[in-house]
Amino acid sequence: MTRMIGLCAGVALMSATMAVASTASSLVAGDHLGAGWGAVPPTADVIGTGAGAILLTRLFRRYDRRTVLALGYGVAAFSGALGAVAAVHGNVPVLTLAMLLLGLGNAAAQLSRYAAAELYPPGRRGFAIGLVVWSAAAGAVGGPLLLEPSGRLAGTLGLTVLAGPFVFAMVTALIGAAAMSGRRLGAEDSEPGVPLRTLFAMPSARRALPVLVTAQVVMFGVMTAAPVDMHMHGDGLGMVGETLAAHTLGMFALSPLTGRAVDRFGAWPVTRAGLLVLVLSTGLAGVFPDARMLTLFLLGYGWNLCFVGGSALLAVGLPSAESARLEGAVDATVWSLAAIASLLSTVVLAHAGARSLAFGASSLALVVLVGQQVARRPASSASRRWESKRAARS
Repeated sequence: MTRMIGLCAGVALMSATMAVASTASSLVAGDHLGAGWGAVPPTADVIGTGAGAILLTRLFRRYDRRTVLALGYGVAAFSGALGAVAAVHGNVPVLTLAMLLLGLGNAAAQLSRYAAAELYPPGRRGFAIGLVVWSAAAGAVGGPLLLEPSGRLAGTLGLTVLAGPFVFAMVTALIGAAAMSGRRLGAEDSEPGVPLRTLFAMPSARRALPVLVTAQVVMFGVMTAAPVDMHMHGDGLGMVGETLAAHTLGMFALSPLTGRAVDRFGAWPVTRAGLLVLVLSTGLAGVFPDARMLTLFLLGYGWNLCFVGGSALLAVGLPSAESARLEGAVDATVWSLAAIASLLSTVVLAHAGARSLAFGASSLALVVLVGQQVARRPASSASRRWESKRAARS
């Protein structure tokens, strides 16, 4: 229980860090270089998350998991200080570097869900993953609501308004690193003997990867552009923060229920429902662009179903070394493709508009949903035939 509390606390604080820093960085870049550049710093954060997933999983095989997670949070705290300096001077390249380093802390938070799954038996791993994801709700929902207060505080200190979120990010990341102190979390692993291509060929990986990639790409593509679009239309930080809070509420608040559903009904039905919700939410966003709070809440919930369900597919009975290696490689792949979506999102926004971006995201989710359903039908039919033959023999 103590280990779970530490994991959940670290993830909650890291979520708050990510929420404020990512939004502020897109606004700083948009103000200084134009709306088309607003996605560059958040994209650097996504790239850093992918690279950090590989680095941290390698360190898991040498050092205690809690120590490695604390290291990731510590680097995130440094990036918050660096981002504050960059925001004051309007230095977008330095800000981009800060967001790249922040990705290492986000990678630590993301990998915490797999560490939590190892603490529970197979029948409760969905709940464990859901609990860790749910713990991010406090930080993810509360973080955007602190955009405006942190900006006012920065103003009283003589700093630019958009430096405030980075100071806040530095403090929360430091507290998150402290939350990782205490008992050891998992033993060090030896070098894995199974080639990575073999791990990716496993049925669980083949099913989980398309779902996780689609959820991240759709969510990042829409959400990276949303604050920039609202800012361009005159919405203040308060409105931006409230809208992002509704989205992150959908992302995290119902995670325990999602985890229970995974344990009861299986990961595949949950991920299929998540893809369907992604299709509906982004389609509605294109038809009703003013209903942002509702459509972005649904977008967050669709992502939640895909994320928890897809993660549960990977939490299978592999040895610890192979499991960590597969999880890190999958996260690196997912976040690398999400980086491309994040980078292109504001380009699409600037040239084609928010409606086109929403409809494009909806189409992608629909294609993957249909493709996953078709891919499972032969396997399901074969399974039924095998069961029939087995019953006939007996």
